Amino acid sequence: MHRYLVYVLALILLPVSLALASHWPAWYWGVGLFGVAALLGTWDVLQRRSVLRRNYPVLAHFRYGFESIGPEIRQYFVQSDLDDVPFSRQQRQLIYARSRNEMDVVPFGTLRSAYAVDYEWINHSMAPTTIPHHDFRVTIGAECAKPYSASVFNISAMSFGSLSANAIRALNKGAKLGGFCHDTGEGSISPYHRENGGDLVWEIGSGYFGCRDENGRFSEERFVENARDDQVKMIEIKLSQGAKPGHGGVLPAAKVSAEISLTRGVPMGVDCVSPSKHSAFSTPVELLQFVARLRELSGGKPVGFKLAIGHPWEWFGIAKAMHETGLLPDYIVVDGAEGGTGASPAEFIDHVGVPMNEALILVHNTLIGLNLRERIRLGAAGKVTSAFDIARTIALGADWCNAGRGFMFALGCIQALSCHNDKCPTGIATQDPSRWRHLEPEDKGQRVRNYHANTMRALRDLLGAAGLNDPSELGPEHILRRVSPVEIRSLASLYRYLGPGELLDRVPEHVVFREYWADARSDSFAPPARISGLRGSKLQ
Repeated sequence: MHRYLVYVLALILLPVSLALASHWPAWYWGVGLFGVAALLGTWDVLQRRSVLRRNYPVLAHFRYGFESIGPEIRQYFVQSDLDDVPFSRQQRQLIYARSRNEMDVVPFGTLRSAYAVDYEWINHSMAPTTIPHHDFRVTIGAECAKPYSASVFNISAMSFGSLSANAIRALNKGAKLGGFCHDTGEGSISPYHRENGGDLVWEIGSGYFGCRDENGRFSEERFVENARDDQVKMIEIKLSQGAKPGHGGVLPAAKVSAEISLTRGVPMGVDCVSPSKHSAFSTPVELLQFVARLRELSGGKPVGFKLAIGHPWEWFGIAKAMHETGLLPDYIVVDGAEGGTGASPAEFIDHVGVPMNEALILVHNTLIGLNLRERIRLGAAGKVTSAFDIARTIALGADWCNAGRGFMFALGCIQALSCHNDKCPTGIATQDPSRWRHLEPEDKGQRVRNYHANTMRALRDLLGAAGLNDPSELGPEHILRRVSPVEIRSLASLYRYLGPGELLDRVPEHVVFREYWADARSDSFAPPARISGLRGSKLQ
């Protein structure tokens, strides 16, 4: 009967409180308290939906209450400074400090164990260099009519609709002040992207938002209207996203506001659908032809694509199509499975796609092996927050890095994990004006700029300590990793790197290339016959 103790006590103490209140009015607080508990317990006993509430009337609600604030309790009272899923307290505090131009140094000593497996560092030089600037840049689309000089650290794709109007304003303000670029995300270019004039990378997904006809197919005429805007510096075709590769999306009709309807080119009152695949192309060769066509229509701006690596033969098919046709993207952005999103099915966010490190190395290796790496720039995204993250990613093979959640922290994100329910407490990932109108674009835009600038200064100092002069000099030999308590390896020795043109002569002794390179096709994304045969064998 202990399960009913609180309920029974409420039933007993309610009339007692009423009797006492007739003599001492202060006891009316007891009438209210025990009355509410008695009513709640009675409802719990009579209802049929929850067994827990029937078995534990009143008490069950304490369990629900504590469960609802479990994430906050863990984040504020339980989580250590180094628990890095999704992001550690140490990572967040570093971004907050840099965005506010506060002291970002730490006292006493590292909180990390230098003898723990997976501990990483960059080797320093006995002859450090002095680098006079921190504005590190990479030229993208050198052969285009309108090449773009990009910072090595930029804002990753986050759409208006996923982020609020003021969050978009602040990000673009920061990009304008700091001289770096802001990826629009597949939700297209909203009026809020245009207000401050920051450089834009226009991302085009399978829904062709901002360049679609009435049937949801790609429209050249509408593409030209946006692509030739001077604020748009590059075009990015989104093939897949690290946090949910191979998955489309639906924005319910109720959420398709007049602004989103105008921005995306979709009708109000109708579900806004992002298909899981493109309709403008269906083979690797057709993808590259689409890239070339967009470059022409844009007036010669750099055009590339973003992808999360999945089946290796599909990426190899694209690479073979580049080699066979000579049609090249100006850049490729590799999105890791650890990337973020406003909302994703749990199975996709946890178990689909290749993480950034391995995906980046595969793409970099393939281009090296085909003698194409010098003509195609590589960006990478996947939990990049600090100068060491940038240095490490560039050392693995990237030319520059993108970050989404890092810049959200600069806006004031507290990792409340409420991106999906429109209840973001900081007004960043919500369309509720009562929440986002309190986010000040001017102030937060300056913080975005500060975070970028201070991170670039830290990268400058790291490079100088390593005896280097530019991020392009970083290689896998510069980053060391402890792989056991008694063994240290450089990334150059941990990963197999191909030599220039190696794929043109033979299939290298690399397990992924050995298994899938020969069977990949430039005219189809379909699996090799051997893989199809394995699938068929399971039906017998």
